[in-house]
Amino acid sequence: MNILAFESSCDETAAAVVRDGRTILSSAIASSADMHAIYGGVVPEIASRKHVEAISGLADEALRQADLSKKDIDAVAVTYAPGLIGALLVGVSFAKSAAFGLGVPLIPVHHVRGHIAANYLAHPDLEPPFLCLCVSGGTTAIVDVSDYTRFTVLGGTRDDAAGECFDKTARVLGLGYPGGGPMDRMAQGGDDRAFSFPRAHVEGHPLDMSFSGLKTAVLNTIHNASQKGEELDLHDLAASFAAAVSDSLVPRVMEANAMTGHGKIAVAGGVAANSRIRADLERACAQAGARLWLPPLSLCGDNAAMIGSQGYYEYLAGRTAGWDLNARASLDISKG
Repeated sequence: MNILAFESSCDETAAAVVRDGRTILSSAIASSADMHAIYGGVVPEIASRKHVEAISGLADEALRQADLSKKDIDAVAVTYAPGLIGALLVGVSFAKSAAFGLGVPLIPVHHVRGHIAANYLAHPDLEPPFLCLCVSGGTTAIVDVSDYTRFTVLGGTRDDAAGECFDKTARVLGLGYPGGGPMDRMAQGGDDRAFSFPRAHVEGHPLDMSFSGLKTAVLNTIHNASQKGEELDLHDLAASFAAAVSDSLVPRVMEANAMTGHGKIAVAGGVAANSRIRADLERACAQAGARLWLPPLSLCGDNAAMIGSQGYYEYLAGRTAGWDLNARASLDISKG
């Protein structure tokens, strides 16, 4: 089954063709991140306009890369939630038009479900049930993937997402947007114990997290040093910050693994590219005797191939949409 998929939830416009949920036939992405970097973060109106400009050409490019014609497409999948509402509407509107014109089913896909499915593209042997740490600029959650279309959030952030903290810290340090990559590179060779940043706990909810205090602490450290005319070792600061984030994530994932007994852990989302978090998870899983699946860096960020993969399993579960499909800015993954 060849699925033409679209992703436009934030600042990447993407189209891809995926076969049977596991094979990428093509993947085309156009990012507007350089325009948002001027403002230190995503400007929704700019993102929406760039999606309008790019999506039709990307659809053609995806078909060209796959060496397929329009008649070879069996269904169209699209991210419809969650994300920036204007950006989502561009993808949903185009996908509805494409599905209608091609006379094929329209499949709605939850964005975070798509991130989880990126692992199916990279790891043919990965099948539910398993745990997935979903960590990005908008999501931080530990998800029990009991089946391809059944998800339960076991724990998550009560405030800021981990990826947002990386972006805000990078912006204050002048490292640009998005901040995950520059922060990771800055942390290399740094002393991860040079700064004492908080690791928050939510009383009575051991798997829940909070990153607002960490974000405030690191920003205050930077601002206080600036006001006093002191120089900070940015490598040490970045390494200490990454350690604090990882220390908030990895132990909770391992606790969730002990609770469920799955012994299978995957990671998904943009922050899954962070080298400290990947290394700490590899070490923790080795000690616990659990198997770990990490997506390649190319599939950590937003892309349409992951939407095509999850779309295949949504289709098998009988989940298609009518022409009244609408975008939703927020939606729990279990209801997606």
